[in-house]
Amino acid sequence: MRDFIFEDCELDANLAQKHVDTALSGADDGELFIERSASESLTFDDGRLKTASFDTSRGFGLRCVAGETSGFAQGTEMTSAALGRAVDAVSMAKHGHEGRLSPPPARTNLKLYPDIDPIAAPNFGLKVELLQEIDAYCRALDPSVVQVTATLSANRRAIAILKVGGERYDDIRPLVRLNIMIVAEKDGRRESGYVGAGGRQSYDGYVSPDFWKPLAAEALRQAQVNLESVPAPAGQMDVVLGPGWPGILLHEAMGHGLEGDFIRKGTSAFAGMLGQRVASKGVTVVDDGTIPERRGSLTIDDEGTPTRSTTLIEDGILVGYMQDRLNARLMGVEPTGNGRRESFAHAPMPRMTNTYMLGGDVDPSEMLAGLKDGVYAVNFGGGQVDITSGKFVFQCTEAYRIRGGKVEEPLKGVTLIGDGPTVLTQIKHIGNDMALDPGIGVCGKAGQGVPVGVGQPSLYIENLTVGGSAV
Repeated sequence: MRDFIFEDCELDANLAQKHVDTALSGADDGELFIERSASESLTFDDGRLKTASFDTSRGFGLRCVAGETSGFAQGTEMTSAALGRAVDAVSMAKHGHEGRLSPPPARTNLKLYPDIDPIAAPNFGLKVELLQEIDAYCRALDPSVVQVTATLSANRRAIAILKVGGERYDDIRPLVRLNIMIVAEKDGRRESGYVGAGGRQSYDGYVSPDFWKPLAAEALRQAQVNLESVPAPAGQMDVVLGPGWPGILLHEAMGHGLEGDFIRKGTSAFAGMLGQRVASKGVTVVDDGTIPERRGSLTIDDEGTPTRSTTLIEDGILVGYMQDRLNARLMGVEPTGNGRRESFAHAPMPRMTNTYMLGGDVDPSEMLAGLKDGVYAVNFGGGQVDITSGKFVFQCTEAYRIRGGKVEEPLKGVTLIGDGPTVLTQIKHIGNDMALDPGIGVCGKAGQGVPVGVGQPSLYIENLTVGGSAV
């Protein structure tokens, strides 16, 4: 049986294993991470196929961990000589150190996504025809449409993780995504609406008209709502967040602060608070990498550990953190399957998978009816957070003014400002409409980007700072 990972290169599994055993002798942990990947992206813009790219890559990352020190080397030359040089480089991390290797990760029979090549079908010509069809359909939806951008993208990552003693962990990870953006114009003013969806599966479900036509209609709706928007007010006010994608605020404001490296180093606003109340009663947050075919899911993480559902906050009490192997060992706890890396060229670190808040028992319409003067934030754009303080700034791409419990004019330029630890205690109501995002999340940390999922029910948050330009 051929070994796809080592196919067409000088290096083979037995030779690679010898290098791994040499590099990790006397260390506490480490692995050889080998990856072969292929990716494509097609963008139809301005009425024509504007970009089409196809890339392949293959390489290795070798890591040696001794105490708190890590040695890491990566390369694209799949030869014994190149791997030998990497062994020499990473071995410096264990100089003068006599460690005991951590036990290898447990095995799992779970398979969360199909073993497919999503790039293979449909063929290139059919993908171009599909984008052309989406473009024409969007332009015919309404005379106000002046610009359409549609993108199909996919990748397939095959990985192998080699550890001491012949332990090996393999995974093949598909990922696809469809994006549609519509720009509409009215009285010389232009605004945009954007939707996307994706997951770890084939293109099949996404290229069906029954799937993408509602996405196109939603993109147009957002653009037309924004055409009617007025400058947002500024000040302290109550805010209702919509379900699903707005969970990206919690991902940033709270999730990163519960990653094991920030906790261990004491740089997180949540450090030292295990077992304490950090959120309002009823708030339960989990990180779950085991949801089939979701964008943030992984059968095993990038250290070989099976992913799991980890409860982080339970009924307002901080009960857990997300751990990779290094930080879990140093903190005396179990890894949670959250060791992730962008590619073979990066070392793993604790990262989120699918992070979401569980639903409550309040009808969202009751939340809005109880909001006398505030903002209803439905969709989010970009944002940033400071891990140490938990302070965040987020821009809303769709929001409305609420007066007397009624949804009134759409707002432009809404910015939500606060800090995660405080906001978690200002949650007054939790909706019964929990939803996951459609599969569009990318999380950045220390220069590495990885696909993630987020989710939440509608939330009523008291006294949040809203930044706006209205005077």
